[in-house]
Amino acid sequence: MAMVSFVDETTAGDRSTAWHLEIFEERLPLREVIRRRVFQEVAEHNAKGGDVFRGLVQPTGTERTLNGFKLKEPRRVDPEEQATKALEAFSRNGFVVLIDDRQVDDPEAVVELSRGTQITFLKLVPLVGG
Repeated sequence: MAMVSFVDETTAGDRSTAWHLEIFEERLPLREVIRRRVFQEVAEHNAKGGDVFRGLVQPTGTERTLNGFKLKEPRRVDPEEQATKALEAFSRNGFVVLIDDRQVDDPEAVVELSRGTQITFLKLVPLVGG
């Protein structure tokens, strides 16, 4: 079993506080790691409710704010839809994934997970004027 740390960063220099997730397998395809991360953040949002979703990708019908995505009205977010959006964003280079500072760019690549593994999701921010 691995206690994996997730950190979100942007190319603009923003960095979130790390949060942790227990993963029982020692080897998983990156696609499944992304999926589990998204399912966890959606489960946490749906459990506590509220009108701001803090997650990897923007849910449908929301607008971007400084601290997440504002829902027009509080509602449950669909984890399958969010996982699909996250994998699509990954395939379009919306973010890159670093596992212990090593970039993994193939969603089918099997990654080794152990206690203390840090997974960084680096969200790419478009350059101003470019």
